[in-house]
Amino acid sequence: MTLDIVGADLPVRLRSGATVRFAHLDYAASAPCARAAADAVQRLLPWYGSVHRGAGARSARSTLEYERARQAVADFTGARSDDTVVFTRNTTDALNLLAHALPAGTTTVVFDGEHHANLLPWPNAVRLPTPPDPDTAVALLDRALAGIAGPALFAVTGASNVTGELWPVRRLAAVAHSHGARVAVDAAQLAPHRPVDLDALGADYLAFSGHKLYAPFGAGALVGRADWLDAAEPYLRGGGASAAVGDHAGDVTWATGPARHEGGTPNLLGAVSLAAVCEALAAADRNALHAREQQLLARLQAGLADVPAAVPVSLFSDTHPRVGIVSLALPDHDAATVADRLGADHGVGVRAGQFCAHPLARRLTGATRPGGCATGPAALLRISFGLGTTDSDIDRVVAALSAETGSVASNEGLALLTAR
Repeated sequence: MTLDIVGADLPVRLRSGATVRFAHLDYAASAPCARAAADAVQRLLPWYGSVHRGAGARSARSTLEYERARQAVADFTGARSDDTVVFTRNTTDALNLLAHALPAGTTTVVFDGEHHANLLPWPNAVRLPTPPDPDTAVALLDRALAGIAGPALFAVTGASNVTGELWPVRRLAAVAHSHGARVAVDAAQLAPHRPVDLDALGADYLAFSGHKLYAPFGAGALVGRADWLDAAEPYLRGGGASAAVGDHAGDVTWATGPARHEGGTPNLLGAVSLAAVCEALAAADRNALHAREQQLLARLQAGLADVPAAVPVSLFSDTHPRVGIVSLALPDHDAATVADRLGADHGVGVRAGQFCAHPLARRLTGATRPGGCATGPAALLRISFGLGTTDSDIDRVVAALSAETGSVASNEGLALLTAR
């Protein structure tokens, strides 16, 4: 029950005037809310108060729940004894915090297939071309790090937000560590689909978002080694980050630990909702959830084989392991127009564009120059799913794509469209 989706039976009105159950297939942008997150917020609301500052019952309860949430996130990610958990707004915020905390002179290495959150924040960045296969990725990273002197950080996604393919994080981390570099993993798309563990991944840092993990209350987290974070200037200067402030400018003693980078009143409800989903996922049968997702993925891929106008794109290969994300090139159609029609005429929510991964989208589509985010030759149509997705959701998007691209829909798809 805790992993049931709030609004799973949401009715929407189509352009025709008919009403259907909404098929939400845009999880990679923002996943719907899990019951665990909504219930956790509802339980805490009567007790909501200031964190770390008050002396009353509400403040005491709020402080306790906030720090419990920190421990739950630490447990979910396999945080080590010398790791810290800093609550942030989202993955982008978490990775910008880490970029802010890098020691002076640190060189960062990334592949150009990253989401902009893991492509744009890094100083002194060495950007590597997206490799055609995992072996090439390992070789490219090995050569790049061999030529770097001084501190280095390698930042990589766990699962592509465009294709859903899993990156060989463990292998890449081993190469990075052999050169003395640290490793940051963007787990925004990985954490909702697979268990995430710092040691299992070989990661020094892990960043993820609540809004992609069924906890859409504005919180994310950066988990990892404390030394760089403790040595850095505060990310947000203000109350909470300061332990003592003198009478003169610059006369400040900054807090240590997570508080150093959590200036201002923290997002208590976001942290608690995020922790609630972490605990619900940890208690679930992750093997069963994975098997169900792969079943849905196979159903989608089989259906798309009958839609010739929609061409799935891949980083490595069509058979490379992936989470529940598939992006399609529509060579003879405008992706944004098709996405709008899927929503207005079929009650199916998908995403069109370059998904904040412009260099990768251009590489996958063969586009030669930057263009608009949602339109133009580099635009793709993305279908993404997870908890709460049904077989009928998958069948409906395939049938709708068949209808909107002029392809011949399957008998099952035609039946769905007729019923609508």
